[in-house]
Amino acid sequence: MLETLRKAFKIKDIRNRIFYTFLMLVVIRLGSQLPLPGVKGEVIAEWFASQGADGLNFFNAITGGSFEQMSVFALNITPYITSSIIMQLLTIAIPKLEEMQKDGEDGRKKIAEITRYVTVALALIQSIAMAIGFGRSGYLDKFDALHVVMMVTCLTAGSAVLMWIGERITEKGVGNGISIVLTINIISRIPEDLMTLYNQFIKNAPNVGNAIIAGLVILAVILVTVVFVIILQDGERKIPVQYSKKIQGRKQVGGQSSHIPLKVNTAGVIPIIFAQSILQFPVVIATIMGKGNGNGIGSKILHGMSQSYWCDPEQPIYSIGLVVYIILIIAFAYFYTSITFNPLEIANNMKRQGGFIPGIRPGKPTSDYLAKILNYIVFIGAVGLTIVAVIPIFFNGIFNANVSFGGTSIIIIVGVIIETLKQIESQMLVRYYKGFLND
Repeated sequence: MLETLRKAFKIKDIRNRIFYTFLMLVVIRLGSQLPLPGVKGEVIAEWFASQGADGLNFFNAITGGSFEQMSVFALNITPYITSSIIMQLLTIAIPKLEEMQKDGEDGRKKIAEITRYVTVALALIQSIAMAIGFGRSGYLDKFDALHVVMMVTCLTAGSAVLMWIGERITEKGVGNGISIVLTINIISRIPEDLMTLYNQFIKNAPNVGNAIIAGLVILAVILVTVVFVIILQDGERKIPVQYSKKIQGRKQVGGQSSHIPLKVNTAGVIPIIFAQSILQFPVVIATIMGKGNGNGIGSKILHGMSQSYWCDPEQPIYSIGLVVYIILIIAFAYFYTSITFNPLEIANNMKRQGGFIPGIRPGKPTSDYLAKILNYIVFIGAVGLTIVAVIPIFFNGIFNANVSFGGTSIIIIVGVIIETLKQIESQMLVRYYKGFLND
């Protein structure tokens, strides 16, 4: 990784792109510290702490702490992420959108434009809900139309600005801009979380021996999780493909061998985000509305849906929510893969191009074979995702290690870093080829 960056800085164009990305990230972090006007930030911070971040830890992590501080970037790019997921699902359900997606660059631009409009609409809805909810709870300086409109405008504009910055990074910087914005927000929370772990398990340890053991255990868990995520992200099954030779004039062309790369973690981090969203949405709403702190059946159901109560030896009944969480991850892994990878379409494209899998007949047998292999791979990837997601939850429950980053955050960070480095390497390769041709 360091060698790739060292070589990248020697190329002026790539060096400028890296500096541009860095400057945009500085702007993001400065905006995350800019307080939202008309809001009692210190009161919201106290409320957030009093809730134990129940149901809000992950949301606060992906906003880089902006939500807890109630800055102008409090919504961050979560509306854009939700909008992108909605558009992906609608592309499968609505033939018109599916045609746009297959219509080359122009179609993708139209879908991107629709995604922006949906993002602004979602940001507007979320900001109105937050303004009314916080206003009724007394977290605004004044709960009147002016302060509500001011808060809604600032939150919606902040989310739109971050979306714009993400797109500019994609265009003029390095890597996928939206992913990089999300990653820098998560990374910004890690020092605070590490300090929390240090104070809880090392600084307050009864003796030096226990402190050393605690430090080694924390380091080992983080390293093992990161290494496991790297293996999971890079793992793939290569399906060999052979293309038939064709006669053009007096020459034979084609006949080359290739492969179809089926990634083990086909769906990426999406299944975890889907599962968390379904379980945490009622918890977040109840937390904002000040509900769910009683002893009734409704409160117990909400506790079972909250990660804060899972793997607690004193209250094992709430770990039923963890079982539901695992089932949802596996189910969404299959669901998301089914809408993003079509074995029948792949088989038909191979057949038209004269390609076939050795030992498998073209057409439907190829489609069935790909579907069978894909089901095995998706299950392995889903189990891997589940392990990564459950490890931090297990340690949080057993040792009460209350930190915001978890398996989801690590998957996002590692995945984005790997993809960004690959893009830098590909850009360097293009420059080398250009230089060779110019010579």
